[in-house]
Amino acid sequence: MKIAILSRNPRLYSTNRLVEAAKERGHEVQVVDHIRCFMDISADQPSVHYKDREFTRDDFQAVIPRIGASVTFYGTAVVRQFEMMGVYCVNESVAITRARDKLRSMQLLSRKGVGIPVTAFANSPDDIGGLIREVGGAPLVIKLLEGTQGIGVVLAETRKAAESVIQAFMGVKSNILIQEFIKEAGGSDIRCFVVGDKVIAAMQRTAPAGEFRSNLHRGGSAKLVKLTPAERTTAVKAAKAMGLNICGVDMLRSERGPLVMEVNSSPGLEGIERATKKDIAGMIIEFIEKNAKPNRTRTRGRG
Repeated sequence: MKIAILSRNPRLYSTNRLVEAAKERGHEVQVVDHIRCFMDISADQPSVHYKDREFTRDDFQAVIPRIGASVTFYGTAVVRQFEMMGVYCVNESVAITRARDKLRSMQLLSRKGVGIPVTAFANSPDDIGGLIREVGGAPLVIKLLEGTQGIGVVLAETRKAAESVIQAFMGVKSNILIQEFIKEAGGSDIRCFVVGDKVIAAMQRTAPAGEFRSNLHRGGSAKLVKLTPAERTTAVKAAKAMGLNICGVDMLRSERGPLVMEVNSSPGLEGIERATKKDIAGMIIEFIEKNAKPNRTRTRGRG
């Protein structure tokens, strides 16, 4: 099988591991920088151009998108072009954009009955009091909709602090979500790695001293964790709500059960492979072997 990995840097751990796993299983693999691609959008033979090459529907049987948050618009356009060409994309363009939009993803999870922290959203500074009230008051969490890897996430420990931060973000026209603070989580969250319809690995991430964000990029630590049946069910349900075949589902353990914070369409492999000692990259390639067929795009441009 010929597989393309859409990634801006072939030296990244996740990209490199996927290349290794594909080659070990006898596949041809090429890393394609999606930002360097341009597209020929035609009715008879759509194609993707990369540097001095032209890719048509016969060049790849599968595409693994590794689209960074800063280039979501262009990256998903490239994924969509491969979909138009009939190439199997392990995560579809519509699903990636759903997951990247924090507000939309929370609304979709809520509609599907997936547990989430109480979340509020508003546009006017006149509604700040109502926002704070809806999430149960301070302490509370303020999240930039455009933030990634814990950047743009603020814990406001008092009402005054919350009002000041929300006013500041609104003052510069930044879109934010306000969420309840889950104190019983104790600065830890769980990353579930979902492939297809099952959780193949999970780790608990814990924030360093003096920090509440548990992201590994923020200095958090990770260890193997045993999931409850409810946590497994919640992770798979969240992935399906987004329409993602491969994703990381981040959740908190609360007194009322697992609460999903985010669904990541391009989850990193380094932390979870090291914490769990599992060959996650190999499992992804195995999933593609079983499911990659031409013209299998489910959404067919909807959404």
